[in-house]
Amino acid sequence: MGKKYTFTDNDYTDIENARKHNRDKQTEKRLYVLILRCQGKKLADIVEITGFVRSHICDIIRKYFDEGLEAIAKKHYKGNRRNMSQEDEAAFVEAYRKQAEEGKVIEVKEIRDAYEKVVGHRIGKGQIYRVLRRQGWRKVMPRSKHPKKASEEAIDASKKLTIASKQL
Repeated sequence: MGKKYTFTDNDYTDIENARKHNRDKQTEKRLYVLILRCQGKKLADIVEITGFVRSHICDIIRKYFDEGLEAIAKKHYKGNRRNMSQEDEAAFVEAYRKQAEEGKVIEVKEIRDAYEKVVGHRIGKGQIYRVLRRQGWRKVMPRSKHPKKASEEAIDASKKLTIASKQL
């Protein structure tokens, strides 16, 4: 059987104060689990009320007692979780932009390999495309018609020749 954690009145007031000053939905849900447990609710009741899985509720309670209120109430992720700042990305992509303007064909694989060297770890398949899109790049598609395609007049003339040759 697991540990039995008991909440004090001070714990309850601290959690209530944290709920009053909180603005994050996910943090609110975690704090609500603690409030329900302080009120003496059983885990099965908390599962029904919150919709969390039982093991997640146990993890929240354990984390509260092991690491304190700060571990539950703080926001774990900040806004920009990119590997580089936008200025660094722009500087990185600029070298490839110059090569593209000179007419060199650039493959995304070589940009991705260079990006992984700069960052120091492997990246996902779609991440390099997001970097390029943020920097204003787009995927260039092949031309819709061949540059050496015959003109419409030459095509029409060849059609007339085939029809005339069939009549003879």
